[in-house]
Amino acid sequence: MGRMTAAYDDFAGAYTAENESSLMNAYYERPATLALAGDVAGRRILDAGCGSGPLFAALRERGAVVTGIDQSAGMLAHARTLLGADADLRVADLAEPLPFADAEFDDVIASLVLHYLRDWASPLAEFKRVLKPGGRLIASVNHPMMVNLTHRHEGPRPDYFEPYTWTDEFELHGEKARMTFWNKPLHAMTDAFTAAGFRIAVISEPHPVPAARELFPGDFEILDTFPSFLFFALEADGRRYC
Repeated sequence: MGRMTAAYDDFAGAYTAENESSLMNAYYERPATLALAGDVAGRRILDAGCGSGPLFAALRERGAVVTGIDQSAGMLAHARTLLGADADLRVADLAEPLPFADAEFDDVIASLVLHYLRDWASPLAEFKRVLKPGGRLIASVNHPMMVNLTHRHEGPRPDYFEPYTWTDEFELHGEKARMTFWNKPLHAMTDAFTAAGFRIAVISEPHPVPAARELFPGDFEILDTFPSFLFFALEADGRRYC
């Protein structure tokens, strides 16, 4: 993920500003993730890929004890400004073993992070390891149908059933940002979760928050009728998988 780390370091400020108030983040993805998490008071949560910390802040406000990790030091610098010097924030690469003991967390939340990874086996195994038996993994990713139908690409439309990578350019708070993603069909995602020892409790395709309708006319209608992200709530079953 080295190139992606450098990219996020380059536009960390613009991404932070965008994430704070955008339709996709503030009125769609983050509320949906928090709804899946439910009552988190007293729960120990790993925010995996925490970025500049808005989800960390929301979980902490709800009474959770949160640790945040991200590969981008630039994003974590913004998170420290938001969360304070005492926040438990660490640089860590999800492609490598996590710097935590077994069964350390009640929940792992991976918000819009897994789609940056080609291989899910290693990070999911690590999430399973650091979760207590019966703990939860809550994950959001690019919706495979949204990507397949709407992303800009050259040549023929990609085969939905074959994993593929794609790069797109976005405008974030007035700055251009290029991001590269790995797209997987739904069955590849669910197979990866179950192979890692998770039971699928919820698959969700939520709508944006209704209050956003007046704030984002036009864009709201598109998002309200066609999902951009796919959400999962998964439970660790306590068994060891090889």
